[in-house]
Amino acid sequence: MRDSVIDAPRPAVATEFVSFLVVGGLAALCFAGLSAVMIDLRTGLPDWVMSALCYAAFIVPVYFAHRHISFRSSTPHGIALPRYVAVQLSALTLASIFSYVCYSILGLPATAAAVLVVGLTSGVNFLVLRLWAFAVGR
Repeated sequence: MRDSVIDAPRPAVATEFVSFLVVGGLAALCFAGLSAVMIDLRTGLPDWVMSALCYAAFIVPVYFAHRHISFRSSTPHGIALPRYVAVQLSALTLASIFSYVCYSILGLPATAAAVLVVGLTSGVNFLVLRLWAFAVGR
């Protein structure tokens, strides 16, 4: 008998991807809600700082959700968490590059550009998390 969900066999890539989208989607909705509430409190911090703090508050909980639900990884936290944070920081850079290309070079409308940026960044994140951050110990 298995001791935990971490010991479960690795799910199919499609299952991991759907789980990744659900976890990420729920986290995005929660972030948007928390960020809106915190900004409305008018704490004296600039809105962008409050938003960044709210985003940072979700890094560890979403890490655990991806580790346990999306990828069912047993990679030690000392390895996976720093890698996860590195992926998140890289995603900010990628999103900036993708945004520049979509808005400034391709001149896409805002909605189309945003969807493309989210899709590209999420796709790269999924692959890097699956193949690197959570790959050890499976």
